[in-house]
Amino acid sequence: MTVLRIIIVCQARLGSTRLPRKVLLPLAGQPLILRFLERVAQSRLATQIVVATTEETCDDVLANTCADAGYNVFRGHSTDLLDRHYRAALAYQADVVVKIPSDCPLIDPSVIDAVIGAYIDNVDSVDYVSNLHPGTWPDGNDVEVMSMKVLERAWHAAEQPHEREHTTPWMWDNNPEVRVSNVSWSNGLDLSMSHRWTIDYPEDYVLMKAIYDNLYLIHPRFSTAKILSFLIDHPEVAGANAHLAGVNWYRNHIDQLKTIDERHTRDYPSHSQPV
Repeated sequence: MTVLRIIIVCQARLGSTRLPRKVLLPLAGQPLILRFLERVAQSRLATQIVVATTEETCDDVLANTCADAGYNVFRGHSTDLLDRHYRAALAYQADVVVKIPSDCPLIDPSVIDAVIGAYIDNVDSVDYVSNLHPGTWPDGNDVEVMSMKVLERAWHAAEQPHEREHTTPWMWDNNPEVRVSNVSWSNGLDLSMSHRWTIDYPEDYVLMKAIYDNLYLIHPRFSTAKILSFLIDHPEVAGANAHLAGVNWYRNHIDQLKTIDERHTRDYPSHSQPV
């Protein structure tokens, strides 16, 4: 049996406009990026983790922070994420590429391995597997797994700006050339539009910080179940970013996406002001 080199590529940068330098915000005494990578590193199926940041000088501190902590770092294009993922995967000789964005500091390692495992179990019949089409886990457990071959095909073929910026739409958005599969939450729940565990706004950080402050020292490897239990017991924390649930990048490309419509997204609430 061929041993696959499964490379997790974690995109990160400091130049976000809504919450600048968000991946360096502190969580339980460490930068968010390191707490995120700590959870990703708990995957049992991945061969290697690579932080893919930009070549911009503003990201020097991010690259150094990750490298000093012992993580592999690749630096590439600032806006063409498809190019950055492809070149990072090439540099680390990937057979299989796992895309996990760094704005997901509550990512559950068991979810990562569930999606990777689904790819491995069907390696001869799939090109791309995710838990996003449709999503069921709380937003912020985003895992996309693809063969190096299909990533290379996308790198050559994708032409639309949103296909380059978001890396994978050419693969999953009703492309008959790509064999796509999805992994849903086995308990039958769908919290993808009601629970937001990704960070893009100050309110998101309030939620993340409260969860880490209360769970990390007791359960450093706290699970999705422990987070949900904590939020049930602390509705004031759960409500910190509840008004942002369902806000995602899809909303800016509804007219271009074939498999996404208004049911999968909502606009930023008018009563709140983005940063």
